[in-house]
Amino acid sequence: MFLQVPPEDEAAAALYRCDVQDDGYVMNLTRLWAWRPDLCESFTGLRKTLTCASSLKPREWAVLVCTTAATLGDSYCALAWGKRLADQSDAATAAAVLASSDAAALDAREKVLADWARKVVRSPNATSAADVERLRAAGFTDLEIFEATAFIAFRVAFSTVNDALGARPDLPLAQAAPPAVRAAVSYGRPVDERVPS
Repeated sequence: MFLQVPPEDEAAAALYRCDVQDDGYVMNLTRLWAWRPDLCESFTGLRKTLTCASSLKPREWAVLVCTTAATLGDSYCALAWGKRLADQSDAATAAAVLASSDAAALDAREKVLADWARKVVRSPNATSAADVERLRAAGFTDLEIFEATAFIAFRVAFSTVNDALGARPDLPLAQAAPPAVRAAVSYGRPVDERVPS
């Protein structure tokens, strides 16, 4: 990353411990967010508050993140969530979403959701009432439409901080993704080839 590693205090050390417990190493993005562990925890808490109380399905959240990451050109989130979407569908479907091509295995609801994410990321002022009607016609409630849109905005903010400050995808993260997912992520920052500690 472009910033120095922050001084390690108890709050940063707690973030690092969580990474080691969950992933076996400290992620590059965690070292970046360790400059403000309180913001990292608040952001994570806000995202959990949104997703835990929503009727959107885990696979729909994965479609949203993968589409948002692909539209932004964010390799970090694309690799992390591409694996999740592959686990919930298959590697070819995840790769198609990440390559912004037609993902035949997405159902009609997921395709409309992916279209909405692309529009929101590219130009939120260009969305229209007709776009919202397409979401409704696919079965989304107004609450789900609000939740999906808020989630896209949260992901854009998170990715912007990581990408602007040079956080590169971790080698184990890339290695855990299916080959088709890795091949589809031809954008964003390159994988950090160092073995993390």
